[in-house]
Amino acid sequence: MSMNETKIDLLKDLGIDENGLFPVLETMAEGETKYIRDLRINLKNTLNSENLNIKEAYLIALAISVNERNKILIEAFTNHAKANGANGAEIAEAYACASTLAVNNVFYRFKHFIKNSNENYQNMPAGIKMNIMMSPVLGKELFELISLAVSAVNGCESCVNSHEESVRKYGLPNEQAGSSEARIFDAVRLAAIVRGLSVAIN
Repeated sequence: MSMNETKIDLLKDLGIDENGLFPVLETMAEGETKYIRDLRINLKNTLNSENLNIKEAYLIALAISVNERNKILIEAFTNHAKANGANGAEIAEAYACASTLAVNNVFYRFKHFIKNSNENYQNMPAGIKMNIMMSPVLGKELFELISLAVSAVNGCESCVNSHEESVRKYGLPNEQAGSSEARIFDAVRLAAIVRGLSVAIN
């Protein structure tokens, strides 16, 4: 199969018009780079994780697309999330989660960067309202999981550590040992693939 055919199949998988103009993807297809095949396989594998249900996977992918400001993927993953049972409130909260983390990742990354040169900032109140985190429609565990995935993409070390701890804290009490870690691993891997996808399709 040619890379152009693989490109078309990738777009069909996503429900994106294969006749659209995607310069980066087109260039890769014309150059017959096998990365397009890798990208398609990686996306399929991460969306069909054993540790995330399909609705959760699409909501994570959606939040990353919002974070990346990729209108094409936002539309595609919104449609897939809806088709797999996500309601309007859950879709809206995935959007809101990405926006919240756009704030928090910058603020707490700054505090982390500056802590060794000036401790005064650590004692100043944040003064940032985050009521969405108190009782999210998605439930605390999934909201924290999405927050962790977005924070990983944005490179906020303190946010990653905080949300990773929260995901494990809010995991089901009867879950098998290591299941939270497996969900975290798969969510971050999916986030990484969607970020790469966002470079190829924009």
